[in-house]
Amino acid sequence: MRIVPVVSLALLVHFTAACAGSVSGLPALSTAEANQYRLGPGDEVRIMIPGLTEIDKGASFTVNDRGELSLPLMGPIPANGSTIPELEQAIAAQLVQRKLMISPVVSVQPVRLRPIYILGEVKSPGEYPYRPGMTVVTAVSVAGGYTFRANRNAVAIIRQVNGQASTARASENTPIQPGDTVKVVEKWF
Repeated sequence: MRIVPVVSLALLVHFTAACAGSVSGLPALSTAEANQYRLGPGDEVRIMIPGLTEIDKGASFTVNDRGELSLPLMGPIPANGSTIPELEQAIAAQLVQRKLMISPVVSVQPVRLRPIYILGEVKSPGEYPYRPGMTVVTAVSVAGGYTFRANRNAVAIIRQVNGQASTARASENTPIQPGDTVKVVEKWF
């Protein structure tokens, strides 16, 4: 007679572990990855190059589907996967290589970055604009907050890293980046 409660408890533990396992088995998102934003297709940046007439006062450019920026006098510049400082250095190097400037000063500022996507147990899942400094909890708040079924300890972030989708476990304070997908998992009881 006492076997039934023990079996029931064992099944409950098994199902609970299986539900949490969908996120708990994932590696934690590395802080270095979270804090170093890399440009990708769809990002819009403002580029200023004092002394270069075409972009002296600044102009906006969007990273195309091939991951490039098409700049006047220079043609396509690879931008996909670059940080802002790396892009500034690449543009400066092109200007010197093409003998357009001797020692250029290049300033790149983000204008509009890729949206974020929020899925799962939030009140209004969907696509939302990215705002600098966003964390998981601020992203969930933008999506209307958690549903009553949400497991606040089971959140995953799906991020493109070197052209490959990478999924990692996140906490409410984990910083997110443009293009990230935040997935809030359902709790079972």
